[in-house]
Amino acid sequence: MGEFDAIRPYDDSEVPAVLARLLGDKAFLDILTHFRFPRFAGAFGWMLKPLIAYRLRREFAGISSVATLQDKVEFYVDHTIERATDGVTYTGVEQFKSGSAYLFLANHRDIVMDPAFVNYAIYHAGLPTPRIAIGDNLLQKPFVSDLMRLNKSFIVHRSINGRREKMAAYQLLSAYINHSILNDCQSIWIAQAEGRAKDGDDRTESAILKMFHMSRKDEPFGEVIKSLNLTPVSISYEYDPCDQAKARELYIRATTGSYTKVPGEDDASIAKGITGYKGRVHVNFAAPIGELFEDTKQLAIEMDRQILGGYRLFPVHYLAYAQWSNADPQLHVPSATEVFPAEELAKAQQEWQSRLDACPEEHRPFLVLQYATPVRNQYRVKAGLPL
Repeated sequence: MGEFDAIRPYDDSEVPAVLARLLGDKAFLDILTHFRFPRFAGAFGWMLKPLIAYRLRREFAGISSVATLQDKVEFYVDHTIERATDGVTYTGVEQFKSGSAYLFLANHRDIVMDPAFVNYAIYHAGLPTPRIAIGDNLLQKPFVSDLMRLNKSFIVHRSINGRREKMAAYQLLSAYINHSILNDCQSIWIAQAEGRAKDGDDRTESAILKMFHMSRKDEPFGEVIKSLNLTPVSISYEYDPCDQAKARELYIRATTGSYTKVPGEDDASIAKGITGYKGRVHVNFAAPIGELFEDTKQLAIEMDRQILGGYRLFPVHYLAYAQWSNADPQLHVPSATEVFPAEELAKAQQEWQSRLDACPEEHRPFLVLQYATPVRNQYRVKAGLPL
């Protein structure tokens, strides 16, 4: 058994067997049937599932590598993106060189679509897609684990409790990330913090930056980070399909002090995030960190500055900020009418109002919070103020 076998993505030699296992998995076929035929899955599932399995076996026959699988799946990814967005744009991807690997550290709003949009940008630039860090809390069903590891995902063990076990898991993760970039020349995508920023407040956790260095403690921190081509990435959604659910969770936390997920909640978030309307989406890649930082605290400040500064603000963000009771009076934030054309703004006002109307009144301050916070953060960065 290899050092990283417990967490690494599947390699090319494993693809045929894993695909065969997936296409025989009843739970996987059930999900596909409900997704493809929501009205008929209940009454006619017994008939539809074998048909879907047969079609997929024909579609994916002969695929024996991860790259070929991604080429095949790319059509479906593009189709999903076209249906659920008003277009995807990206900046900074032209700086990346073939034959080099990068450690992409991104803000985190959606479980599946954050890395999917980064992959979309990298793939369409003609470069190999990165390996994707995914928490083991999302891999509770065997077919989900198979799907993600086929798509170059590696596992982050978050459900471990013991301190010694956690340290060992982080040490292995650190070693794998360094090995992937320096030995395999394979890029990595990882979120800047554990869990989504449900309040819209994107911040880099110093513990993640520390983890990158754990397996190379005998080397200076700054040199290790520079060798990994650490690259800040900003992912901006005009509209979050899960914004109502996030507002509800934030309200419950604020009023009761805690929030407990119900079974299947993550699955519902994944499905909503994939298929729900997002408006426009923008991905910005900053330049890899070239400065030598002596500690994680200073590096985290710089990562926040780059990620927040590269975040694209849409009209809805300014509309929410104008309604926000916690707007910072020290900041000179222009009104939406000063920034956007009238036609674009009118469309945004209509969509924003429909989201407010659909949100229970007591949850609305938390809906506003999600869209307003990125405005405050970016204008603080522009003004050189602490976050």
